[in-house]
Amino acid sequence: MLPLKLRHLVLAFLLPLFVYMSLYTWNWKTGHLDRMARYTGLEIVGFVLTPGKWVHSKAESLVDSYILLRDVQEENAALRDKLQDLKLKMIRVQSRAKEATRLRELMEFPRPPEWTCQGADIIGSQVGPNSVLRSLIINKGRGDGVAPNTPILTSQGIVGRVKQTSPHFSTVLLITDPNSHIPVRGRESRTNGVLCGQGLHSPLQVKHVPQNAPVQSGETLVTSGLAGLFPQGLPVARIDKIAVSDLSLFKKIQARPLVNFDRLEEVLVVLTPEAQPQPVREPG
Repeated sequence: MLPLKLRHLVLAFLLPLFVYMSLYTWNWKTGHLDRMARYTGLEIVGFVLTPGKWVHSKAESLVDSYILLRDVQEENAALRDKLQDLKLKMIRVQSRAKEATRLRELMEFPRPPEWTCQGADIIGSQVGPNSVLRSLIINKGRGDGVAPNTPILTSQGIVGRVKQTSPHFSTVLLITDPNSHIPVRGRESRTNGVLCGQGLHSPLQVKHVPQNAPVQSGETLVTSGLAGLFPQGLPVARIDKIAVSDLSLFKKIQARPLVNFDRLEEVLVVLTPEAQPQPVREPG
C-alpha cells in the first residue's frame, strides 16, 4: 500500500489531469470553451487597448497643441519685432518733425537785414570744474565765415558767442559763463546795464543799473548793440529779482536766461556783413 504522502502526490497530479481531459473532451464536442475564450480574450484585449488608444490620442493632441503653440509664439515674436520696428520708425519721424519745427522757428527769428544766419548743430560740450557746462561745440568754423565773438542764438534768445574756431568747428561761450559780459537794456524801460554770467545753474547778474532806473521784475532784457558784438534788440534774459541797497549806487538785479541750455540741439550763427565763408585749406 502506497504511503500517505505519495498518495497525495498522485492524487494532486491525476485530479487536474482528469479535469483537463474532461474539459477538453467537452469542449471538443460542444466548442463552448473556444467561444468563451474568444469572447473573454476580445474583452481583455479591448480593455488593454482602450487606455493605450486614449494615451495615444492625448499624446497626439499635446503634440499638436505644442506645435500650434510654437507657431503662435513665433508669430507673436515676429509681430513684436515688427511692432518695435514701427515704434522706432515713428520715433524717428516724430524726431524729424520736431527738428523741422525747431529749424523753422530758428530761421524765422527776426534779425537786422544786414546780418545773415546759418543753422548749426551742437555736436558736443566742454565741462569745467564740478561738472559745470562751460561751452558748446558746433559744426561751423572759419570755412563758414565764423569768427571769434560771432553771436550764437536760438528762436528764444541769445545763447552766447563764439570763443574759438577751427576750419570746421567752433566753441561757444555761454551767456551763463562768468567770462560773459553783454550790454543789455530793458525792452520797456530802455534802461542800460551789463548782463554777467555766474555759472550755468546760477542766476545772471545785471550790473551798473542806477538806483533810480525804472526797471521792473519780469521785464525782458534785450541786447543794446553798444559793444558791437550782438545786433540790437535780441532777447537775452528776463529780470527775476530787484534789490535796492543804501550802500550802493546801483541796483542789485538778478535775471534768468530765456534759453534752456539743457535742451539745446540746434542754434543759429549770426554773421556780420563783413563775415564771409573762407576756403579751408587742408593740411599737407
